[in-house]
Amino acid sequence: MLRHIFFDLDHTLWDFDKNAEETLHELYQTHSLASLGLSCPYTFIETYTRNNHLLWAEYHLGKITKEHLRTTRFSSTFLELGLSAEHVPAAFEDDYVRICPTKTNLFPQAHETLSYLRQKYKLHLISNGFKESTELKIQVTGLAKYFENIIISEVIGVNKPDKAIFQFALDAAGAKKEESIMIGDSIEADIRGALNFGMEAIYFNPMNKEKPADVTRQITCLDELITLL
Repeated sequence: MLRHIFFDLDHTLWDFDKNAEETLHELYQTHSLASLGLSCPYTFIETYTRNNHLLWAEYHLGKITKEHLRTTRFSSTFLELGLSAEHVPAAFEDDYVRICPTKTNLFPQAHETLSYLRQKYKLHLISNGFKESTELKIQVTGLAKYFENIIISEVIGVNKPDKAIFQFALDAAGAKKEESIMIGDSIEADIRGALNFGMEAIYFNPMNKEKPADVTRQITCLDELITLL
């Protein structure tokens, strides 16, 4: 009965951590962070990644705003690593937001998998990302051509896991729950969000993390969908 597949973008198709790491290595050099006392770029990137993931988890649940996320993720990282507030590079966040979405690293087999699935199903995207960066990512990576609908939470005004965004996506696609499935990396936003809405879901788990008991279906590589669906 499957007719519609809904994909997440960041951490599912677009390799967020790899693209962020590339960007941060560039900015580490251009902002001369070593001269500010941050002698190890890897410690800086690791600390930022942890802080950013925590803030995004709060954003998914509507606990913080876009503005709070963007003003906090780097400032908290710099302060945690011992940099005084007056020495935090003022343009760092703006440079990151400008450069990172232009990166084109996708998870392995993303294009091949989407190209195959598009021949059998109608594909759609539901992203909790921000409008300007999401649109740029799908443009520079060539992903836009696979999707009939691109649903961005910032535009809709509600984030996954809220049932309202899944209903909006189904309505836009002309789809029914029983003929649809969600593919994503976030247990809370994508998987439990879809399941609580009444739609099937498959957990994308490339790091092979321990799977919660209530999540029954998972893949570790995108091309597993070719034989699974």
